[in-house]
Amino acid sequence: MQTQYLFNCGKYQLNLNRPHVMGIVNVTPDSFSDGGKYSSTDLAVEHGLALIAEGADILDIGGESTRPGAPPVSLDEELRRVMPVIEALAAVSTVPLSIDTYKPEVMRSAIAAGVDIVNDVRALQEDGAVEIVANSDVGVCLMHMQGMPLTMQLAPSYQDVVSEVVQFLTDRMYVVTSAGIAIDRIVLDPGFGFGKTTAHNIALIQHLTEIDAIGRPLLVGLSRKSILGKIAGGDEQQRLHAGLAASVISAMKGAKIVRVHDVKATVDALKIVTAVMPI
Repeated sequence: MQTQYLFNCGKYQLNLNRPHVMGIVNVTPDSFSDGGKYSSTDLAVEHGLALIAEGADILDIGGESTRPGAPPVSLDEELRRVMPVIEALAAVSTVPLSIDTYKPEVMRSAIAAGVDIVNDVRALQEDGAVEIVANSDVGVCLMHMQGMPLTMQLAPSYQDVVSEVVQFLTDRMYVVTSAGIAIDRIVLDPGFGFGKTTAHNIALIQHLTEIDAIGRPLLVGLSRKSILGKIAGGDEQQRLHAGLAASVISAMKGAKIVRVHDVKATVDALKIVTAVMPI
């Protein structure tokens, strides 16, 4: 039996009675998979609309790479990259828009421009982030990350990665709901690849149902990540089939949103999951 959730986010109420696909719109020159490919406003908007046409349920717009080893981007530069894209897509998008950022000032500007979700790798831990989201009606994704992108993959260490991720997400959910963010505005992300070894990532996939038991929808982002290459081989552009397997397994273990680069293939794969899984 699949748990069903409502996710209230800005102008939208998503009924997560099936796995939803979040399409990635990177407005960055250095993302690990498609850095620079959509770094102009026109190309990014065109790409976002193409992902909607392919079946994306959500678009996630990001202006700062969080790949392992990535240096931070200044506030002004991140705003310069993402705001024109958000403004253009907000005028025409038929699906919720998400801003992938940990900077409160970017959250504030993006919310004002019309985004519906804040997707934060820092789980609203930066000063002022909780208050900005609480004073809006947008949804939020709280993600687990050990360390920061520049150094997170140097020596990840856990006593028990599953229980520690569950505890962190539970604690952050308590903090943000105590600040006035309604629980039906929250989704959770275990943070695959963010301060985790291959063994840690595999353990999280194997025990995804235990993380799902926290009681809010899970967002899973495994698309084109190095764990797939380490298991199946191939560089970032050769991980489609491995990524589809990861998305299908995650959805069958309870994930309600999968964040991917390859939208059409994932949409088709998850239609099969929806058809065969009990409701």
